[in-house]
Amino acid sequence: MKESSKRKKRQKALNKRQRPIFLTNYRMLRRKRRASTIYGVVEPFKDTDSTLSFCLIVRKIRIRFWFIQFPMILQWQPSQPHPQLSQYSHKVARACRRPIGLLTSLSVQRRSDRMHATANPGVSIKSMVIEPPSHPTYDLNGVIKLALAEDAGDLGDVTTLATVPSDVEVEAHFLAKEDGVIAGIALAEMVFQEVDPSLKVEWSQKDGDHVHKGLKIGRVYGTAYSIVVAERVALNFMQRMSGIATLTKAMADAAHPALILETRKTAPGLRLVDKWAVLIGGGRNHRMGLFDMVLIKDNHISAAGSVTSAVKSVDTYLEQKNIKMEVEVETRTLEEVQEVLHYASQSKTSLTRIMLDNMVVPLPNGDVDVSMLKEAVKLINGKFETEASGNVTFETVHKIGSTGVTYISSGALTHSVKALDISLKIDTELALQVGRRTKRA
Repeated sequence: MKESSKRKKRQKALNKRQRPIFLTNYRMLRRKRRASTIYGVVEPFKDTDSTLSFCLIVRKIRIRFWFIQFPMILQWQPSQPHPQLSQYSHKVARACRRPIGLLTSLSVQRRSDRMHATANPGVSIKSMVIEPPSHPTYDLNGVIKLALAEDAGDLGDVTTLATVPSDVEVEAHFLAKEDGVIAGIALAEMVFQEVDPSLKVEWSQKDGDHVHKGLKIGRVYGTAYSIVVAERVALNFMQRMSGIATLTKAMADAAHPALILETRKTAPGLRLVDKWAVLIGGGRNHRMGLFDMVLIKDNHISAAGSVTSAVKSVDTYLEQKNIKMEVEVETRTLEEVQEVLHYASQSKTSLTRIMLDNMVVPLPNGDVDVSMLKEAVKLINGKFETEASGNVTFETVHKIGSTGVTYISSGALTHSVKALDISLKIDTELALQVGRRTKRA
């Protein structure tokens, strides 16, 4: 009796394995019912015993399937190779990008958790010639998803859903409408991959290259719907980063031999993106945040009682916590510089850099007096790195750089950025014609 029961179970399991692939996947997906992303890019699924992909299209609670030669699929077994599989690949991919009409409203956090891309998020972008600065908690992919979710809301791109057929494929070109330094190419590519991994992006330039007005800097081709959905978010990143990189490049060249730094005066949530653009423009990064460098500023000194007390407290704290990191102290007068130097000569200190703040004095004629800065640099005499801060502009940075300071920091690189005008056009010739008419191409 037991043997008969075991035989029946084995036969039942065998029959289950021999079921057509479609029916097996149908039952599996009925249980899963995975939601699509808000971009209208639906999730393909793949059977472990075959290479044929089907698409699950979700419209709220209604599920339907896209069939390819339905009778043939029902009879096809996993063990039998499919002789015509290759001819369906582009049709399946196209079906997997059909737009979603309406989706249940989700919170931003839940929505970002459910976003899906078939590309491995850890895969390197070929166009990433300059890697972003490191950060222990910053999630660059999360920022991209949040930007896309912000744009799509709870209904998606209603204009594109209403006007653009889901199966139309196009080619669109990136156009520079101003001279400048291009940046954000790698980030834009990540945006397109997040929206639709089947999109193909090619570039004729790379991050850090000079571009001129009217130049085609790259192209993207694939489903029109996906391109239009990704367009604005990709361009917003590129335009801001290119504006930062352009100003950074000009300031870095003028500041030579001093090195140009940005500050923490960045757009909230875009700290890493802004600092990445500075690197692309040829600048250097100051501290990423409050965690990776000690920077004793004026408020710390005022609260501690004196510059000596503040530096001494930092040395004690780092020793107790067994922490090794760079330490910088802000000085506002020559007396404070001398006080820091005296303390350092008498004690073991972790101090590595002295900031010389507002020692560049503006003159009525528009020029600046850097004599105080020069004297401070002479007093320090190479014992520590030096950083000039305050009254740094494109017009003054060269004179400041000639004083012998190691670094020049400027918040204007990121807090007052002027975006570089870049567009993405399907009808490129018409866009160029209009651009010439308006002197923007």
